[in-house]
Amino acid sequence: MAQFEFTTSLPFPREDVFRWFSRPGALVRLNPPFSGSVRREPDHGLQIGSTAELGIGAPGGLGLGVGPALGSVAGTLHLPGWVRAEVPWRARHVGLVPGRGFTDVMDSGPLTSWSHDHLFEDDGDGTIMRDSVTYTLPLPAAASRPLGWLSNWGEDRFAAELQRMFEYRERQLIGDLLFHSRHGTARPLRIAISGSSGLIGTQLRALLLGGGHEVLRLVRRPATAPDEISWDPDAARIDEAALAGCDVVVHLAGHPIGGRFTPANRQRIMSSRTAGTSLIARTLAGLSADGRQRALVCGSAIGYYGASPASRRPGAGRELTEDCPPGTDFLADACAAWEASCAPAERSGVRVARIRTGIVQTPAGGALQRMLPLFMAGVGGPLAGAGMQSWIGIDDVVGIFAQAALDDHVDGALNAVAPYPVDGDGYARTLAEVLDRPARLRVPAAGPALLLGRQGARELVRADQQVSSLRAEELGYGFRHPDLASALRHVLGRT
Repeated sequence: MAQFEFTTSLPFPREDVFRWFSRPGALVRLNPPFSGSVRREPDHGLQIGSTAELGIGAPGGLGLGVGPALGSVAGTLHLPGWVRAEVPWRARHVGLVPGRGFTDVMDSGPLTSWSHDHLFEDDGDGTIMRDSVTYTLPLPAAASRPLGWLSNWGEDRFAAELQRMFEYRERQLIGDLLFHSRHGTARPLRIAISGSSGLIGTQLRALLLGGGHEVLRLVRRPATAPDEISWDPDAARIDEAALAGCDVVVHLAGHPIGGRFTPANRQRIMSSRTAGTSLIARTLAGLSADGRQRALVCGSAIGYYGASPASRRPGAGRELTEDCPPGTDFLADACAAWEASCAPAERSGVRVARIRTGIVQTPAGGALQRMLPLFMAGVGGPLAGAGMQSWIGIDDVVGIFAQAALDDHVDGALNAVAPYPVDGDGYARTLAEVLDRPARLRVPAAGPALLLGRQGARELVRADQQVSSLRAEELGYGFRHPDLASALRHVLGRT
């Protein structure tokens, strides 16, 4: 058996730290996106006998190449999110000392054995958390002379992978606890989320649950669980009575935009955003007569401003702020119509925030997931013709949505972008440095056009948008990763 130890110092009281671990969402927030996925959270929290299921990806650089490649294929073909190079792992809680520690073991998975003790100790006003893992790899014993080197090599590589994972967990835990200390509310809120199983929605739900809030999921079928609200935006149906009990609705659902802009696809993109938003906004407007203060936080995108200077109206400067007018291309029209669909709620006195998201950085999906296999293979590089890219790390976009849900002062348009955008060459150079790979091969402009068509390539891949984050900072949002290098190192585990 091998032993791994990791100690984390936390400037938060032990009771608060342990309470965070006992809430739903903790496993989702702690699971590194570079190492696999959470297929099912613990069914009974930290209680003895509670079980969870994960998918474990390939370690190191292999995982950063193969996992994102299969994830991109799964997304393109609309396959389940867990269809990727992962090995199932089933964990079970076997020990619990409330406020002090808990233990989980591997019931089934890729190792011969695994036991993980989580211990929490007071450290003045803070907490010392000690993780102690005992495990056995499925390799020949070191005493077996012909293959002893393989066992030692495997244990060293596995220990390095554990170090990488636990360093990620440490950063996540500190960041989440700090967020909740800054954005606490007088009472737990009841928050409904559409698109809760998507890239942003999954992490947003987990972050809000970690703060002690109740989160309900809008589902397009009859509700079968206490945390579900049924709706059908195509048929203009929603469970109004269930929505009436909510303080906030976060609306993220919409048809993916990462495809060819055919007439049929453009119609789906437009209607999926306006129909669902209008339904929620009208429903909240109708409920406003009861006097309860509610909020609608609606997703949007920086495509609102137009993909390039040529597609912008007078009044839009080089740096794009929330006061700029919408652009003139298709995505600008879609975003403007999306945001305008919130009007019934706004007119009725509902607080409405419209979050214009930048290019989200995570290997679990989006642009970074599609680029990783090429860069890991050493054939990545900048895209010819790419302009300024206003990006944001997954934890910061989730944090901005969460602040908009919790903070009564957040309303109107709000850019969800990091403070330091980069140009196409700078993005490729930074990603290559983080991955320790070359970035010499310039991708011809014709490449994305073959996949997305000319319009899709122009508005998605070759967009030139320098978007300001000033309003988010003025509202008190503290960025976890303001620069691209730190954001990429975090989500890729390349510290």
